[in-house]
Amino acid sequence: MTPAQFLDRDWIATRIPHSGSMCLLDAVVAWDAERIRCTATSHLSSGNPLRAKGRLASVCGIEYAAQAMATHGALVGANDGRRPRVGMLTSVRGVQTHVERLDTLDGPLQIEAERMGGDDNTVLYRFTVLCAERVLLSGRAAVILDAAQAAGLVAQ
Repeated sequence: MTPAQFLDRDWIATRIPHSGSMCLLDAVVAWDAERIRCTATSHLSSGNPLRAKGRLASVCGIEYAAQAMATHGALVGANDGRRPRVGMLTSVRGVQTHVERLDTLDGPLQIEAERMGGDDNTVLYRFTVLCAERVLLSGRAAVILDAAQAAGLVAQ
């Protein structure tokens, strides 16, 4: 994986379906056709929209990973000259959490996602969320691409 040109939060927010405080990532650090590495500090914000009762549970790391996957899809699609395809997270499997909360960590999060396979309609990623090289959360996620269009075709 090669270091990315500086792709900041504003760049990310214009390419994924989340904006405002719901765009959780700060930057893309590195990426290639199969992998992406991003950073985030939004877990430290008291205004993080995923907080419940002032706390940010470790499973919220799945949303950080999903946004990294969406950013990867935008990068790969742009690299192929195609428009970014909208994806919907359809399942997560093998999720392991190693901390109870994300908001108690002092440093930035590192979010890594690796495309394991897929076809024209679905993609499977492996993801890891870390802080200071400590694994906080890991698992696999399946994403269906252009889900709204697929649903429209089924409804017709």
